[in-house]
Amino acid sequence: MRRILFLARAEVLHIVRDRTTMAQIMIVPIVQLLILANAATFVIRDTPAWVVDHDRTSTSRGLINRFAASGHFEIAGASSSMKEANEGLLDGSVTMVLTIPRDFEASLMRSGSAPLQVTLNGEKGSAAGIVQSYAAQIIADYANEIAAELRPGAGTIRPVEVRTRAWYNPQLNYKHYMVPGILVALVTLVGTLLASQNIAREKELGTLEQLNVTPIRRAEFIAAKLLPFWVLGFIVLGLGLVAGKLAFDIPIRGSVALLFLATAIYLLVALAIGLLISTVVETQQQAMFVTFFVVNIYLLLSGLFTPIDSMAPWVQAVSQLNPVRHFVTIA
Repeated sequence: MRRILFLARAEVLHIVRDRTTMAQIMIVPIVQLLILANAATFVIRDTPAWVVDHDRTSTSRGLINRFAASGHFEIAGASSSMKEANEGLLDGSVTMVLTIPRDFEASLMRSGSAPLQVTLNGEKGSAAGIVQSYAAQIIADYANEIAAELRPGAGTIRPVEVRTRAWYNPQLNYKHYMVPGILVALVTLVGTLLASQNIAREKELGTLEQLNVTPIRRAEFIAAKLLPFWVLGFIVLGLGLVAGKLAFDIPIRGSVALLFLATAIYLLVALAIGLLISTVVETQQQAMFVTFFVVNIYLLLSGLFTPIDSMAPWVQAVSQLNPVRHFVTIA
C-alpha cells in the first residue's frame, strides 16, 4: 500500500505540473456543462410559422393570435394561398404552416367541430414532433375556450377529464434533466480519456519498459496510475454539482453521499475501460480517437439524448450493458 501511495503521489505531481491536463480536468468540464446545458434543450421557441387563413373571421384571427402569444411560434407571414407557404417550407425558412379552411367559424357554430391543417417540415426531425405537440395543445385549448362562446346552449360534454402530472420534474424544466446527464457524460469522458492517455503516454516515452524491471507488481502499478484520476472524478463531480446549483438552480433532493458512493463504483468502471483502451493503442492520439468512439456509443445508448423506449428491442437489450445508462438514471 505504501508503494502505491508513493507512485500515486508522483502521478499527482506530474498532473499538477502539466497545465494542459489541469485545464482539461478543472476548467473544460465546467465550461462544457454551462454551454451544453443551454444548447441541449428540448424546448423550442419562436418557431417560424406561416398562416393561410381562408376564413378571415374573428375566430380564425383569435386562433392565430393564440399561436403568436404562446412563445413557441413566430408568425413569419400570412397569405391567402399555399404558394408562399410551400416556398417557405422548401427553402427552410418556415417550419410549420397553419391552414384555416373556409367556413371554419360556421362549422364550429353548426356542429361544434371544424377541420384544421397543420403542415410540418419533416426535415427538422425530432423538432417537428415537438412543434406538432405544441400546435396540438394550443388548438385543443383554444377549442375548449370558444366552444361555450359559439354554442352557448350546447354546453360542454366532458365524460372523461384527464389531468397530467409529471413526477420528479413537475415543471418539466429540461435543464433539471439535462444538467445531471451532461455531468455524467463529462465525468465519464474525463475518467476514461485521462486513464487511456496516461498509460499510452508511458508507452510513447518508453518509461513503461523501465517500470517493468522495477520491483513493482502490476496491480500496484495500475492502482497507483488510476487512483489520482479516481479522486479527480470526484472533484469534477463536485464542481459540476456546485455549478449546476449556482448557474441553473438544479434541485438536489436525494442523498449526496449515496450519489458519491455510486460515483465511486462507476469511476472504477470508467477507469477500467480507459485502461483497456490503453492496452490496445500505442499513442495518445490513438487513445483519444478510440475513447471518443467508445464514449459516443455509450452516450447514444444511455437514453440521455434519445429515448430508450424508441430503440429497437435488441438495442434496448444491449443498452443494459452500458454503464452510462445506469449512472444517468442514478443521477
